[in-house]
Amino acid sequence: MANGKYRYLLKNVGLLTLSNFATKLLSFFLVPLYTSVLTTGEYGTYDLFNTTVGVLLPILTLNVQEGVLRFALDKDYDRGALVTVGVRYILSSLVIVCLGLSVLCFTGLFNFGIEYACLFVLMYFTQVVVGFVTYYVRGIARITDLSVSSVIASAVTITLNVVFLLPLHMGLIGYFLANIIGPLTQVVYLVVRSHMCGDLHLLSNYSTQRKEVVAYSKPLIANSIAWWVNNVSDRYIVIFFCGVAANGIYSVASKIPSVLNIVQSVFSQAWTLSSVKDFDSEDKDGFFSNTYAAYSCLLTIICSGLIVADKFLAGFLYANEFYSAWRYVPWLTIAILFGALAGYLGGFFTAVRDSKEFSRSTTIGAVVNIFLNIILVPLIGPLGAAIATAVCYAVVWAIRLMRSRHYIQLKINIRRDLFAYVILGLQSSALLFVDDLLLLYLILGPLFLLICFLYLCELKTFVNKIVSTLRS
Repeated sequence: MANGKYRYLLKNVGLLTLSNFATKLLSFFLVPLYTSVLTTGEYGTYDLFNTTVGVLLPILTLNVQEGVLRFALDKDYDRGALVTVGVRYILSSLVIVCLGLSVLCFTGLFNFGIEYACLFVLMYFTQVVVGFVTYYVRGIARITDLSVSSVIASAVTITLNVVFLLPLHMGLIGYFLANIIGPLTQVVYLVVRSHMCGDLHLLSNYSTQRKEVVAYSKPLIANSIAWWVNNVSDRYIVIFFCGVAANGIYSVASKIPSVLNIVQSVFSQAWTLSSVKDFDSEDKDGFFSNTYAAYSCLLTIICSGLIVADKFLAGFLYANEFYSAWRYVPWLTIAILFGALAGYLGGFFTAVRDSKEFSRSTTIGAVVNIFLNIILVPLIGPLGAAIATAVCYAVVWAIRLMRSRHYIQLKINIRRDLFAYVILGLQSSALLFVDDLLLLYLILGPLFLLICFLYLCELKTFVNKIVSTLRS
C-alpha cells in the first residue's frame, strides 16, 4: 500500500520535472541575455507589470482556479460545470481590466503609453488563462499532457526571446511578446488534448456548482493576495525608496534561487495530488512523515549549496550593474525553502478542504513582511526586502506546522531542522561580511558539510526509498 503511494508521487514528480526543467532551467541560462540586452529600468518595468497582474488575478476572478483544481480532483464532479464556471469568471475579469485600464489611460494615470496598455491586457489574459487551464488539467490528472505542453511553451518562449532581443532588437516589447506568445501555445495544446471546448456550456446554469466552487475559492483570495504580498510586494517598496533601477537588480536576484524553486514547484504540484488522494490523519505507514523529512532534507542541502555558489553563479549570470544582485540571493533562497515547506503542509489543508487556514497563516506572514519591509528597506535598501521575505515565509511555515497537528500526526526532528536553518543564516551573513574569498569559502564549505552530515540519515533513506520504489 505504502509503495503504491510512493510510486504515484514519484511518477508525477518525474513527469512534472520534465516540464519544469524545460521551462525553468533553460530560461535560467538565458539570464545573461536579459541582463546584457535590457537595462535595469526596463527589467524593473516588466517586473512591475508582472507583479501587478499577480495581485489583480485572484481578486478579479475570485481565485476560481483554486476551486477548479480542488473539485477537479474529485473524479465524479461535473467537468462541464468546472470549465464553464471558470471561463465565465475569466471573461468577466478581462472586461473589468479593459475598462479599468481605459479609465487610467484617459485620465493620464497610466503614463506608459497605449502600446504598453495593450501589453498589460495581453499579459493579464495570458496569466489568467494559463492558470485556469493548467490547474484544471492537473486536477483531472493529465500530468503527461501538462509536461509536454510546458516543454512546447518553453521552447517557443526561449526561441522568441532570442529572436526578438537579438536579430530584431525589439527590446522590452520583444521581451513582453515572447513571454505572452509562448505560454499561449501551452493553452492551445492543453485545450485540444483535454477536450475542454466540448465541456464548455456557456448557456447552462450550473448555479449549484458555481456556489460550491466559489465557496471554496473565496477564502483563498486572501491567501493568494497574502502570497503575492510575501512574494512581490517588496518590489513596490523597493521602487518607492530606491527606484525602478534598484528594483530591476533586486528582481533579477531571484534567478539563482529559481534553481531551488524548480524543485519546490515540481514537488508541490505532485504533492497536491498525493495529499488529497492518500490523506491519512494518523499517517499509519509513515508516508507523510517520511516524505516531509526527505523533502526538507533535499531543499535544505540545495539551499546551502546555492548560497556557497552564489558569487560564482552571479559572475556567470549577471552582466554589468546586475552583478550586485548576489547580495540578495541567499535570503531569497531561504525564503523559497520555507515557502516550499509551508506549501507542503498546505497540502493537508487542501485535503480536508480547510481553505480558511490557508488564508489565516499566509495573511499573518504578509503583515510581518510589510512591517519588516517598511523598517528595513529605508535602512539597508533591497537587502532589507530580501531578509523580510525570508522571515515572513519562516513565520508562515511555523504557523502551518503547528496548525497541521489538528489534522495529521507528523513525526519530524524539529530541533535538528532548526539548527540547520540557523546554519543557513550564518552562511548568508558570512557572504555579506567576509570579503576575503579564501576565508569566505573556509567558512561556507564546512558549514555546508555540516548540514549534509545532519541529514545523512535522511539522505540514505531517501536514496534507498527511490531505488526500492523504482525496482518494484
